[in-house]
Amino acid sequence: MKIKRTRDEIIAIVKEENVKFIRLQFTDIFGMLKNVAITSDQLEKALDNQCMFDGSSIEGFVRIEESDMYLYPDIDTFVIYPWRPQIGKVARIICDVYTADGKPFEGDPRYVLKRAIKKAKDMGFDKFNVGPECEFFLFLTDSEGNPTTITHDNAGYFDLGPIDLGENARRDMSMVLEDMGFEIEASHHEVAPGQHEIDFKYTDALTAADAILTFKLVVKVIAQRHGLHATFMPKPIFGINGSGMHTNISLFKNEKNAFYDENDENGLSSDAYHFIGGLTKNIGAITALTNPIVNSYKRLVPGYEAPVYVAWSGKNRSPLIRIPAIRGSSTRVELRNPDPACNPYLALAGILHAGLDGIENKIEPPAAVNKNIYEMSEAQRKKHKIYSLPANLYEATIIMQKSQLVKDALGEHVFTKYIDAKLDEWNQYRTKVTPWELEQYLTKY
Repeated sequence: MKIKRTRDEIIAIVKEENVKFIRLQFTDIFGMLKNVAITSDQLEKALDNQCMFDGSSIEGFVRIEESDMYLYPDIDTFVIYPWRPQIGKVARIICDVYTADGKPFEGDPRYVLKRAIKKAKDMGFDKFNVGPECEFFLFLTDSEGNPTTITHDNAGYFDLGPIDLGENARRDMSMVLEDMGFEIEASHHEVAPGQHEIDFKYTDALTAADAILTFKLVVKVIAQRHGLHATFMPKPIFGINGSGMHTNISLFKNEKNAFYDENDENGLSSDAYHFIGGLTKNIGAITALTNPIVNSYKRLVPGYEAPVYVAWSGKNRSPLIRIPAIRGSSTRVELRNPDPACNPYLALAGILHAGLDGIENKIEPPAAVNKNIYEMSEAQRKKHKIYSLPANLYEATIIMQKSQLVKDALGEHVFTKYIDAKLDEWNQYRTKVTPWELEQYLTKY
């Protein structure tokens, strides 16, 4: 997904490929892609870090009197969009955001993740690898092209055409992603009607976060070309499974997987156990990052295979944390609660800080739970000291607000802006009168 190139190589490719427009991309604190589009004539200026934009217009950035921001292109992220016209091509470069005095902007989510990665390196970990599993729905559009919540098929897990009408769309998505440097490992229909998953190969955390945002863009664009609407909303339809983004995590030290120990009965190192301990201790504080919108918590309910309960296991998929069976260099921790609405830079920064807290302070995880937690009674869960994730966005935000670990992970600027925004989002939601309320109460009272 990243190809090492020099500045001169980028300029040469733009000329040779007849690229006319370059999109300089960055994100706001909620993970929404933004861009400043320039013509190829302005490329050298952009590569000299001289492209300015108005930061006061971006959600969670700065006030009007601090508005001048600069985009510093990460030239390794240069790629030509395969779906755009072949005459007058369009490319993109992902950028870091800097202030007018040449310092990294503390409100840039990419910078937040870079700081988390540096903390891991300072603790001796060479690499933080991430393998995301992004699920999404494909819906039909109406006669005016607006999205509906009508699924385009009635297929189930691993079904194929002609039942799975999304097969062609998924194929085209996979091909475009491969053209952009992704290594696609699997593509299949998910459990719910209209639900799909395309998995790409794990990579370092920063590249993975960049890739998640690129992936979401490609999926939406190609779906639109098939007359469909793709959504990464966690729970668009009541009564069926929602969409998650299970996140596979591994740390490397001296180019060896730090989570593996061949002498342990589970094949796990003390670092792996402590990382799990850190996650279970801090998960409530980072849930507003991994599950960031009101709708996220409609997915996190019992009965739909969602990881509601804070526990870990190497043998079943009902707990929050699962250890996939493979060992050696592929040993990893799978965190199952994140959903694809998250800002991947902030979510991965929160996950890494939570796990590193466990390693730093040698936090022992609770005993593994190898029974199906969904089938346990409340008394049995209490006996095993299994508790639940926050029940809604408000609860998650209040827990986060009290966490020094998350404040340190995000920095004062993002921490404050994010909490204010999420409390505002909750207040907007809780004051709305829903169709359910009208159906239940309008004639009754």
